[in-house]
Amino acid sequence: MAAIKELFGVDMSVELKRTGEQFGDWATNVALQLAGTLNKSPREIAESLAVKIRENSAGKVSDVSVAGPGFLNLKLTDGMLVQALQAEPAKSLEGQVIVAEYSDPNPFKVLHAGHLYTSVVGDAIANLLEYAGAEVHRVNFGGDVGLHVGKTMWAILKDLGGENPEKLSQYTSLDQQIAWLSQCYITGNNAYDDDETAKAEIIELNKRVYGLHEANDHDSAFAQIYWTTRGWSYDYFNAFYAHIGSTFEKYYPESETAPIGLATVKEHIGPVYEQSDGAIVFNGEKYGLHTRVFINSQGLPTYEAKDVGLIMAKWRDYHFDRSVVITGNDIVEYMKVVLKSIEQFEPALAQATTHLTHGIVKLAGGVKMSSRLGNILRATDVLDAAASANKEITGNEDEQVSISAVKYAFLKQRIGGDIVYDPQESVSLEGNSGPYLQYAHARARSILGKAAAEAGEIIELQADERSLLRKITEYPEVVSKAVDELMPHHICTYLYELAQTFNRFYEHNRVINDPREATRLALVESYANTLQKGLNLLGITAPGHM
Repeated sequence: MAAIKELFGVDMSVELKRTGEQFGDWATNVALQLAGTLNKSPREIAESLAVKIRENSAGKVSDVSVAGPGFLNLKLTDGMLVQALQAEPAKSLEGQVIVAEYSDPNPFKVLHAGHLYTSVVGDAIANLLEYAGAEVHRVNFGGDVGLHVGKTMWAILKDLGGENPEKLSQYTSLDQQIAWLSQCYITGNNAYDDDETAKAEIIELNKRVYGLHEANDHDSAFAQIYWTTRGWSYDYFNAFYAHIGSTFEKYYPESETAPIGLATVKEHIGPVYEQSDGAIVFNGEKYGLHTRVFINSQGLPTYEAKDVGLIMAKWRDYHFDRSVVITGNDIVEYMKVVLKSIEQFEPALAQATTHLTHGIVKLAGGVKMSSRLGNILRATDVLDAAASANKEITGNEDEQVSISAVKYAFLKQRIGGDIVYDPQESVSLEGNSGPYLQYAHARARSILGKAAAEAGEIIELQADERSLLRKITEYPEVVSKAVDELMPHHICTYLYELAQTFNRFYEHNRVINDPREATRLALVESYANTLQKGLNLLGITAPGHM
């Protein structure tokens, strides 16, 4: 700051923070930071700086005041505030390659509410990363091999009366196919837990599924059943993602990452992984973690080895600067072990990986449910609840409105804790909801549509106009903060506050047919554009009318 250099001969960076409107626009505690160095009271330093800033910043700062023990409050001129409308969020990630991995459903199982949540949050985070200039690759990971597949295949064969792929034709619609597969998983899981004979058969089927991939077998009866039903799962996933507006560049099936992980773990037996009772483990106790099995005693890769293979595959495909992985928080400790093991031989890949986690998704008043028992909260249950509430409360049957309501209800909460979803609250046109913000945008566009005049120059701001403009100019800082923290809820909080600020302005200030119509139309247009940009970053539509 030039004033500090001129007065005290000290070079230092100055942190400015937004302050309450009654104090100005920006505040700094730099005088308190300088007090020890200069051996002067903070108040004395602040008073001297205030005089110098007034001299140096005429036309930019309209008022400088000193508060408390030495805080400096600065109020910008209207002209500087108008100039701030041109500011854009910093392209802080320009040139970076980032892989965003999220959703991660398993074929042969139903999509649950957690998949819906990670899809919504993952989309928003990927949007933020792209907005900051990164080249973002959206990828998905799922278990098309593993014990859950063995369980499902066991029940499928029982229901088909053996290896009879022609009988699959009885399931003609995708809904029928997925409902049947889901029931087969439940049946197989229960049999695995309750019947030792069935358990042994499932373990053998698990090996057979791995064998299909090793042999590239698509022709045997067993293979035809497997590949057909696996295909149903991917059709189901694609239909769901299209419905909610998600897109993925690549699916990484575990059948692809398993051999990579298996080879990588075997390559580092000794220095990183070690043998234990016929299995290959990573001794996490050395690092304050816990020990986990990466290759089981049957020689098959566990989830841990598959995740090792996934990271190596993502690096092979993208040579990323950063990899962001979004999952439930039930695997926090698990991922620490996986990444710590990778850190021993590929430290850069481990350090470039950011693991974001979230809690359980419940309906208001609900409890955690389990796909193993068949009583999970499915993704479609959440969407259906929103659609039903939307029709009941607003009379609106537009599916995109209810989907947007769900998205906003998820995104407005800070990532990390459990999510309690209230359908009625999410679709309300009052309060902090997606439809409220969509309506706020439509209302602003309606005002602009009714105006006979064009938006003009923003000049000589009145108090309410200045308050609205001041809030609009916060947008770039909020987006930058959301990018830095990978936290979309900052956008939600800001958009809600912005809409409230506009409502206060509009309640007391006529726009159409007012002598200040041109200036106020320019403010309404900037407000609507900012709302639209923010909603789009969240993956939510900004309709022109509702």
